[in-house]
Amino acid sequence: MTRRSITVCCVILGTLFGGLSFANAQPSLESAAEHAQSRVVKIYGAGGISGLEAYQSGFLVSPEGHVATAWSYVLDVDPTVVLDDGRRFDAKIVGFEPSLALAVLKIEASELPFFRVEEKASAQWGDPILAVSNLFGIATGREPASVMQGCIAAVTKLDARRGTFKTPYRGSVLILDLIANNPGAAGGAVVDVNGNLVGMLGKELRDASTGVWLNYALPASALRTTIGDILAGRVPQAVNSNEPKLARDKAHSLVTIGVVMVPDVLESTPAYVDEVIVGSPAERANLRPDDLILLVNGRRIDGQRSLRDTLRTIDRRDQVELTIQRDSEILPVSLRVE
Repeated sequence: MTRRSITVCCVILGTLFGGLSFANAQPSLESAAEHAQSRVVKIYGAGGISGLEAYQSGFLVSPEGHVATAWSYVLDVDPTVVLDDGRRFDAKIVGFEPSLALAVLKIEASELPFFRVEEKASAQWGDPILAVSNLFGIATGREPASVMQGCIAAVTKLDARRGTFKTPYRGSVLILDLIANNPGAAGGAVVDVNGNLVGMLGKELRDASTGVWLNYALPASALRTTIGDILAGRVPQAVNSNEPKLARDKAHSLVTIGVVMVPDVLESTPAYVDEVIVGSPAERANLRPDDLILLVNGRRIDGQRSLRDTLRTIDRRDQVELTIQRDSEILPVSLRVE
């Protein structure tokens, strides 16, 4: 079976389950699906234990190999990106925005097809759409990703459901009339019938009280500014390992701020707090076990090594400003030395 045939079959299956009549579909549906397929990528990283999938989806946002995707545990190690043509690349995280659950990766490639992320919202209630992703890990190489057809059931704000759905994102979402937010689908592309990007599939969200799953996407317009800032280098950067550091008796450390981290057993172990020392600045600031440290004094923390390196650049007499994730909340924490 050819790639074109597989894509058409996926579109037809998506039509049957997406609630729209194929007879009423726009003539450009097949070309829109192929246009999106060439720009959607498969991402492989951390996971594989406790039922956590080690894969998700993403899409190209520049010809130089920048990939937008959902910020998740899959990115806890340097991920592998597989293009539509089957080529595989090691990727680096060049920026992320926790409040949007968005990350941008970079692979060493050029002259790639990519989505333009438009400034104004183009998706409205009732618009037909295609959701393209590697849900359930159906593709590993040059096989096409899944294409599902449906429509936008509503455009609403997720902050109206604070405390119901556990996510740091508070903003407008596209509610989708199709079952799109499955394992592996996070970071996939939602496009209109002309193949234009209208949104990014979010991570799986379940209503804590009813158990109902939410099928949704973040509007492309909500992502545009952050993606542009990341591509332009206007985002917090991790400390360079070659950057000058203070002498150990002059600089901050895990001991001076008063935390013990989870065992550092991975190549890039996430900066999760395991224990808070009694009487320490961390305890006075109400830092807690299981908090994930994201930023230190505006520096991006991509693992425990960068956390230790960043603390070595801060005089131990100075205050330390953290940004942490606690469950689904993004919080600022100030550690004051007494």
